[in-house]
Amino acid sequence: MSEESQEQKRERLLRVIEILKREYPDAKCTLDFRTSHELLVAAILAAQCTDERVNQVTPGLFARYPSVEAFAKADISELEEMIKPTGFFRNKAKAIIESAQVILDHYGGKVPDTIEELTKIPGVGRKTANLIVGVAYGKPAVIVDTHVRRVAARLGFTKEKDPAKIEEDLWNLLPPEEATQFNHLIVAHGRMICKAPNPVCRACVIAEFCPEGRNRLGERLGV
Repeated sequence: MSEESQEQKRERLLRVIEILKREYPDAKCTLDFRTSHELLVAAILAAQCTDERVNQVTPGLFARYPSVEAFAKADISELEEMIKPTGFFRNKAKAIIESAQVILDHYGGKVPDTIEELTKIPGVGRKTANLIVGVAYGKPAVIVDTHVRRVAARLGFTKEKDPAKIEEDLWNLLPPEEATQFNHLIVAHGRMICKAPNPVCRACVIAEFCPEGRNRLGERLGV
């Protein structure tokens, strides 16, 4: 696969997507939310924390702070206490309050729907911005989280380490209509099979399309 053309790589990617859609038909964003702002808050909390843990915290959090305005006026000590189980709670509380204030002051209380504007908001990097654009607003987006970084590299779709460059590599391969769902499929596969540090290649439905998987299986078989 090292001699692949860009077109061959694109065809392989589409085949991978096709197989993963069958394997994970219910793949979707695993953060619970009702509004674009709730997704933004949940995404901030999800940094260095599992989505499962975040989903345990957010029902009470969103009941206590039911709007952007409520978060903007939140007492930081109270907010820190509520989100403590997610870790790094002081930085996260600061980012949640400041982001709500910016959304109120500069965007009329509505979370913007472009990467350019979202990344101007405190606590919002490209990963979170793409998540909001793709999941909350239904626009094509390439969401480069830890699973996408790992699995895309193993599949040979990128050699980059920088998330922005990985995003660019994937955009060069992905049809826009598949971009957002690609993340959900890769996350599902990364959690179940293509784990760090030890992927379960023998149980992988896309191993034949994966350079690293083929190498690992070949080594195991002694070929």
